[in-house]
Amino acid sequence: MKFMMMMNTPGGGPYQINKWPQKDIAAHIEFMRGFNKKLVASGEWVTGEGLTGPDRAKLVRAGTDGAPITDGVFPESKEFLAGYWIVDVETEERAYQLAAEASAAPGPGGTPLNMAIEVRQVMSGLPID
Repeated sequence: MKFMMMMNTPGGGPYQINKWPQKDIAAHIEFMRGFNKKLVASGEWVTGEGLTGPDRAKLVRAGTDGAPITDGVFPESKEFLAGYWIVDVETEERAYQLAAEASAAPGPGGTPLNMAIEVRQVMSGLPID
């Protein structure tokens, strides 16, 4: 079963990580790289990416003529999607275990961030009633 694990982080402007000491940023990134390598080694990795902050985001919709209409940026959002993983695991519980591990990524001073990770199953077809 495939699940998307979405890492949410507090909003309020550009990534707060930009204000961290360089050694804490390096430790956080190293944790994420190690986590990704573990997923690859276990065969559970499908894909994953980090995303730019909401200060670079735009909402896009089609206008009546089909041309894109943009809205934003939204730097004051309460939380924002910082990145995601798609994993292929045997059970929903395994996806929850992986999300909890990702949630504990180190923050300033090495303290676990305990970030909210939203876990949702990837639909492989239309929902069945």
